[in-house]
Amino acid sequence: VGIVIPPWNFPLAILVGMTTAAIVAGNTVLVKPASPSPVIAAKFVELMEQVGLPAGVINYVPGKGSDIGDYLVGHPKTRFISFTGSKETGLHINELAAKTAPGQIWIKRVVAEMGGKDAVVVDASADVEQASTAIVQSAFGFQGQKCSAGSRAIVHKDVYDVVLTKVIEKTKALVGGSPDQNFAVGPVVDQSAYDKILEYIEIGKNEGRLVAGGEKAAGNGYFIQPTVIADVAEDARIMQEEIFGPVLAFAKAENFEHAVEIFNNTEYGLTGSLYSADRAHFEYAEKRMHSGNLYFNRKCTGALVGVHPFGGFNMSGTDSKAGGRDYLLLFSQAKAVSEQF
Repeated sequence: VGIVIPPWNFPLAILVGMTTAAIVAGNTVLVKPASPSPVIAAKFVELMEQVGLPAGVINYVPGKGSDIGDYLVGHPKTRFISFTGSKETGLHINELAAKTAPGQIWIKRVVAEMGGKDAVVVDASADVEQASTAIVQSAFGFQGQKCSAGSRAIVHKDVYDVVLTKVIEKTKALVGGSPDQNFAVGPVVDQSAYDKILEYIEIGKNEGRLVAGGEKAAGNGYFIQPTVIADVAEDARIMQEEIFGPVLAFAKAENFEHAVEIFNNTEYGLTGSLYSADRAHFEYAEKRMHSGNLYFNRKCTGALVGVHPFGGFNMSGTDSKAGGRDYLLLFSQAKAVSEQF
């Protein structure tokens, strides 16, 4: 029996991937959906029952993590926990799972994807128009509420000013509104996220130069202006801490190698992007840019299932590579059988 704990930001896609991977590997699961998105999970479970999945294979267990999460993770019959969410919650799950409960006969396995502080690096030889577009898309798509969101832009000093100018223009051109009308910018998820993001914007105003956004946005909901803060030091809080909102920090690199150093100066290691026309720099980055998913001349969000197995290093999780063939092995137990004739 495994515990599947999906996130709210991709309430169907990630839920389906996490759950079906465990099931096709031969397990039964308890699905504990994120508190903001229980209905989609309930409908998914209903659908699985309608298509013939036997009763008891998927078990829907809604509730606050603070009320039921520790019980599910700590139960002696829990064999594994598959989790996608924040670093803090993931580390708590990992710590709790490592403790042996009375009656437990196995070491619990934790499969975790815990977020990131991802970045787009722009080299001096890059196509600045493409890079600027990718920075805006990576930072503000879904209001930055993605673990892969590019919340840092690290730009070579030779093209820093022109890239920053283009990003400011493109950011200010974004139009906010209701998601059901497919506006470029919608609200953030809830009051707690709203308050946290606005607090980080105030922190950022003291750590850099506000060049776009920086305030609440109009609308009947938790709307925040897409915000760009320039000239930020690499060790600033908005360059180090996951904000999970529409806030982009801009940092200037002295040269390409320095840009890579800034990129790696984080406890996370999920996604990254490099814009360059220098093949030698791609080869350098392959070995030295430390992220589970690295993209060249492409934005750092939008991994394609079956093409870009997803998962990161360090505090971004267990590098589980969801969407890849090896992912299923995480929900199975290897056994060697031999016979002598």
